[in-house]
Amino acid sequence: MSARATQLKGKILKKGNLPAHVAIIMDGNGRWAKKRGLPRTAGHKAGVKTVKRIVKAAGDLGISVLTLFTFSQENWKRPKSEVSAIMKLLYETTKRELNELDKNNVRLITTGRIEKFSPRRRQILEEAMERTKDNTGLILNLALNYGGRTEILDAVKRIARDVKTGKLSLDQLTEEKFSGYLYTKDLPDPDLLIRTSGEMRISNFLLWQTSYTELYVTDVLWPSFSAVDFYEAIWDYQNRERRFGRV
Repeated sequence: MSARATQLKGKILKKGNLPAHVAIIMDGNGRWAKKRGLPRTAGHKAGVKTVKRIVKAAGDLGISVLTLFTFSQENWKRPKSEVSAIMKLLYETTKRELNELDKNNVRLITTGRIEKFSPRRRQILEEAMERTKDNTGLILNLALNYGGRTEILDAVKRIARDVKTGKLSLDQLTEEKFSGYLYTKDLPDPDLLIRTSGEMRISNFLLWQTSYTELYVTDVLWPSFSAVDFYEAIWDYQNRERRFGRV
């Protein structure tokens, strides 16, 4: 760890008001590769290395949940060769890193419609989740085949079914009850959302859950995003005043 990273980590731990849940929109793999005259798949491979170092950095700080926007529903529109490469990378990385995740007490979960993935690739994810389900450290939540609007629509459909069968009445429906129908029903809402590559948009990510989330945007492309960059985002969050609509 660099001297700057060590210094920042110490300041963060001393200050103490850590975000319990950090979400990240990992953007810029393609641009990183293009700048280097490499194929886009090279950017995705480099991005996997970043995931590994940020998972470690989050775990070292004692953050409870790290949600990574790994593959959106819109990503299926990319060239088939790129989608295939991403799926292969996801499958191989999960297999390769599972022992390390388990050793470091990380619990792996997913958010999204993973049933669209091939049975073989879905199986490795399910096996990884089963193996790590009793781990008590960082929860690593991969948003896969995820879309915020679809999540809300799925919740509305489940609510409609429960109302129809008498399991729920409309008078009982509150914001808290609605949250219980979302994919993330067992997780706290994100305290901090980081977006790399400088794009100033949410991109259909955790639309309900980020209502009062603090946003942090950096121009750094995801493959170049370091532990220092992550710590700087956390430090920035720690020095904000969260009012939640109050004065």
